[in-house]
Amino acid sequence: MTQPRRPGAKPAPADLGIDPATVSWERSGDGAGSIEIAMPAGAGGRWARGDWVLMRVAGDPAGRILVFDRTEWECFIAGARNGEFDDAAEFSGAAQPGA
Repeated sequence: MTQPRRPGAKPAPADLGIDPATVSWERSGDGAGSIEIAMPAGAGGRWARGDWVLMRVAGDPAGRILVFDRTEWECFIAGARNGEFDDAAEFSGAAQPGA
């Protein structure tokens, strides 16, 4: 049973008519903790590639899927490119390239 969405709450893939099992997922790496993203192409003109970006953990494809709209995704990518998340990577103890 699907819970009604709260006003202002982020949509889930189902709210957008997107079936995660039918989209093409792109993976960031080889491990179970890698991130996968999908940019669904819309059917019937409801959305276009890039209007929505889905993100999930590769090792848990049935788990939570984050949904970003185009603006949110562009801001996320710009922040990653500008090093805004570097402190989080150091804090997590993630292996650094070349280390």
